[in-house]
Amino acid sequence: MAITALVFKLMGLSINVMTLGGLAIAIGELVDDALVDVENVLRRLKQQKPQGIANIIKTIAAACNEVRSGVVIATLVVVMVFVPLFALPGIEGRLFVPLGIAYITSILSSMLVALTVTPVMCFFLLPKMKHIVHGDSFLVAHLKRWDKRLLEASFDRAKPILIGTVCLLLVTLATVPFFPRAFLPSFNEGTLTISLLLNPGTSLEESNQIGKLAEQAILEVPEVKSVGRRTGRAELDEHAEGVHSSELDVDLKKSERSKEEIMADIRERLMPLPAVALLGQPISHRLDHLLSGVRAQIAIKIFGDDLDTLRGQAASLRDQLAQIPGLTDLQIEKQVLIPQIKVRLDYAQAALYGISPGQLLSTLETLTEGDTVTQIIDGNKRFNLVIRLPDAERNPQGLANMLIDSPHGRIPLSRVASIEEADGPNQIGRENSRRRIVIAANTDGSDMSAVIEQIRQKVSNANLPEGYFINLEGQFQAQEQATRLIALLSLVSLSLIFMVLYSRYRSSRLAFMIMGNIPMALIGSIIAMWIADISLSVASLVGFITLTGIATRNGILKISHYINLCKFEGETFGKAMIIRGSLERLTPVLMTALVAAFALLPLLLAADAPGKEILHPVAVVIFGGLISSTLLDTLLTPLMFWLFGQPPLQMLLQDKNDEAF
Repeated sequence: MAITALVFKLMGLSINVMTLGGLAIAIGELVDDALVDVENVLRRLKQQKPQGIANIIKTIAAACNEVRSGVVIATLVVVMVFVPLFALPGIEGRLFVPLGIAYITSILSSMLVALTVTPVMCFFLLPKMKHIVHGDSFLVAHLKRWDKRLLEASFDRAKPILIGTVCLLLVTLATVPFFPRAFLPSFNEGTLTISLLLNPGTSLEESNQIGKLAEQAILEVPEVKSVGRRTGRAELDEHAEGVHSSELDVDLKKSERSKEEIMADIRERLMPLPAVALLGQPISHRLDHLLSGVRAQIAIKIFGDDLDTLRGQAASLRDQLAQIPGLTDLQIEKQVLIPQIKVRLDYAQAALYGISPGQLLSTLETLTEGDTVTQIIDGNKRFNLVIRLPDAERNPQGLANMLIDSPHGRIPLSRVASIEEADGPNQIGRENSRRRIVIAANTDGSDMSAVIEQIRQKVSNANLPEGYFINLEGQFQAQEQATRLIALLSLVSLSLIFMVLYSRYRSSRLAFMIMGNIPMALIGSIIAMWIADISLSVASLVGFITLTGIATRNGILKISHYINLCKFEGETFGKAMIIRGSLERLTPVLMTALVAAFALLPLLLAADAPGKEILHPVAVVIFGGLISSTLLDTLLTPLMFWLFGQPPLQMLLQDKNDEAF
């Protein structure tokens, strides 16, 4: 941990929720390397009972070297699995890259400590233990006895057991398409953000009155602690809004009711008001805005040229979408007709009088909208001096009589332009140089993937004029893109694992045998997700990738021990050797799994705690995978080695070097 803190300092990283999450996930694995070292040293000290400092040092060094290669390879595999995650772009990259840095740094630091400090501590502490001459503890002895009986009974049934495990894996994987899907886990921020939209043109007094009614209605909800409101936003604000738009911040108390039930209650209370309400949470709202430009989970954007046609198509599509269960806060972007003064320039008349159209339009904009020409300084105060027409002159008659300069003298504007009062859109939305109108919506907590599928069906059935099209955007789009990328990165991770294992064992059989722990881990992870009611999100996918490295560790240590027994201790391939190797590796395998599982408990038990929502699915996936991979590895890895391990073992034994595996 100290080395990790130093690396954070050198890299300029801060201590935040995600870096702490990386340390929390890794903390159970930080002792794995040292644990394997200590357990093997203790086992050798009990077996050989060396006397004298020189013999003790030789025994400890030999015991550490015996597992050194396996420990280093296992740690490198764990690290390599995480490296492709640094390719994640966007929001998911910002969230999980710090977690990956913290995780990798702490794992490499623990390996460094295990290689250097742990053997020294073994020398000073283990030989002086009072129970060094004693055998296994009562619990360990019973576990080894049960494991031996299980293995002896399973060798003759190895193929049916492996086939049954494959069938269990296939059944488990078949349930994956039925998981609810989300980009990120649902946040529990303890605060709601409610956007209240009236028709553009609503006066400040009317908007303020309706805002007060909304506050009173929201305060009637038992879980609401306080309500704050902003009506309108300043012109220079990056999200400028008129006074028809209000934003309410609602602080909530802890309650037995779920967040979705509270939001449904608020929606029902706001329904009588002549306004459209969009409910969300502060961070979630901003994530939605970053992803689609709309403060809602789902954005249906209709593109075309004619604004009236866009409004008509949006109204028609909204009526169809309203039939979809689970879809809430459905609203069309506030594009309405408002009174406007339209000035149409007669270019022929302007040319006749020698007036430049561009200069004329610039002058009109200055006189009607105003232009800052200087500042007036009064002590520490500064005031902009704006020049424009008086309000009484900014009407059709006043503009028609306004005198403008020309080479032939000053003439009224009505000579070169027509001025009329008519209705026009309050705003024109554009994206990629195309006009568009947006239908925004949220879900009520239902499975977003199912809701999106129904929306796509409605959109595909929409009868659009030529040149018009619809884009569907939002969190689900980011989730689909992230899922495809993580699937690709997973293939890269698996390829890296295979290359590392093949370079070490020079056998594809042994490499695939060790990687067999990965599907064993998937079984437990998927079952744990169903039990914990976890959606398939970027967080759970990152958990799967993390688990891939952890699951291979036990296989590496066990297979390496089988090889070392035959290479250095005179064992020959057979059931007795496999049983001995499995029993000698049972204690470190169970201890590493238990330590990692205990370290994940705080994240497992804090599903709804603010700030831990992203890490909880990661912990659930790893915890479930640890259980299944540890239990199945105890049985299946020995059986696979019994069926397929003899040829690669004989090949490795032909190499006469003294290097331990």
